[in-house]
Amino acid sequence: MVTSLLSLALLIGQAPPAAPAFWVRPGYQVTVAAVLPSARFMEFGDDGTLYISEPRAGEVYAFKDKNKDGFYETKTTFLTDKPTVHGLCFEGGWLWYSESGAISKARDKDGDGKADEDITVIEEGKLPLGGGHWWRSLLVTADAIFTSIGDKENASDLMEGSEREKVFKFNKDGSGKTLWSGGIRNTEKLRLRPGTQEVWGVDHGSDNMGAPFGESKGNLPITNLNPPDELNRYDQGKFYGHPFIPGYGFPRLEFKDRPDILALAAKTTPPAWNFPAHAASNSFCFVTNTKKQFPVDHTGDLFVAHHGSSNATLKVGYSVDRVCFDKETGLPYGILPIVKTMGADGKALARPVDCVEAPDGSILFSDDAGGKVYRIRYVGKK
Repeated sequence: MVTSLLSLALLIGQAPPAAPAFWVRPGYQVTVAAVLPSARFMEFGDDGTLYISEPRAGEVYAFKDKNKDGFYETKTTFLTDKPTVHGLCFEGGWLWYSESGAISKARDKDGDGKADEDITVIEEGKLPLGGGHWWRSLLVTADAIFTSIGDKENASDLMEGSEREKVFKFNKDGSGKTLWSGGIRNTEKLRLRPGTQEVWGVDHGSDNMGAPFGESKGNLPITNLNPPDELNRYDQGKFYGHPFIPGYGFPRLEFKDRPDILALAAKTTPPAWNFPAHAASNSFCFVTNTKKQFPVDHTGDLFVAHHGSSNATLKVGYSVDRVCFDKETGLPYGILPIVKTMGADGKALARPVDCVEAPDGSILFSDDAGGKVYRIRYVGKK
């Protein structure tokens, strides 16, 4: 069952590795929760099993915290030979998972940490494969499946006749494919806001916005700041602007001569909140706070993981932030950095990918560059 020397060492009493020298907001604490190369997306099962996808290995792993100390010391290979496995969602006793062109569900019936049943629900051919943004988000509710298909490139004009740049809804059995919303670039996770049926996601803004103005490598005054990454509430039938109208209504220059550009701007739904351009806001989780791990004002907020910039000369992202939601309107109104993973020397100590709320109420975030999962707890006064 135990598949690493580190895990063996932990079982004989050695402490888990220390977290790097992150900046951590006073009142919070960050520790290592698990070790896994290229850890990407995470989900908890009903029994407290932590599932983590690793697309490069083509596997999903199942982790257990046997002694309930916050470190998941045992690891088994739950699924293998899944070369584009990415999004995870646990619903109805099954771990649902997305691949680039398919959605399946699996479960472990005998408790050995390995999937005994693995059923394809949406087979290849019903979703576009590959592309520059091949990751597929996944949300499974009591009666529906939601997934999104990103842009095949950076800012492709695929509005007509393409299934890319869109969110789709299916029936639970994979039938009834319905367009939910459009105008997205790369949304890697979808979730319902607690207590509602609202579908939320974070979307990467496009790159090279200043290229038509003559920007060159190392001189990116427009691209560095535009367009923002977005936090969106994806409503049925709505259009969210990409690639034509990113952010708050200003078109990309290469589309300015489209005869319908004003109509596109008029129908674009602006983001509920925006993040810095190129922060690579990959994923998030809402805080239910049922375990009262955090102060009561955190309830209903979300934690967002910013993977960090790669297509700009400014270093932005590389953090986990708290987005504060107004309890009356259900909309975000502010943001606070909780963990910054850029070191004082300008080198990344971690590149956050996904956030998930653990059964004990703490928040975990994955780091695919450093190969670890970290645990955020509140240790200040409540």
